[in-house]
Amino acid sequence: MELKPVKVVEKPWGREIWLSVEKEYAGKILEIKKGFRTSLQYHKKKKESIYVHSGVLNLICPEKEILIKKGGCVTLNPGDRHRLEAKEDLVLIEISTPELDDVVRLEDDHGRK
Repeated sequence: MELKPVKVVEKPWGREIWLSVEKEYAGKILEIKKGFRTSLQYHKKKKESIYVHSGVLNLICPEKEILIKKGGCVTLNPGDRHRLEAKEDLVLIEISTPELDDVVRLEDDHGRK
């Protein structure tokens, strides 16, 4: 057993709380403020499952938008273009493969590349 501190990463839209980054998987909590959204992005290797702990998530994909309420879950595969938008203050739990730097941004409201 190993006790590790969590890492908090501030973002323009809220913050990420990195609970665990292991060789096999990673776990994070994402807090997105109402009215904010992440970049339109995809991952080359990373696969992630996102659970809506509280709030309402608008999952924006090029071909459709899906509203996911508290208790809903979605899995995004490598290559899936997506953007997460908070219709209310949003808390998400993300479990993924460990490639946390695998982000290809296509558009960003905050000028990040």
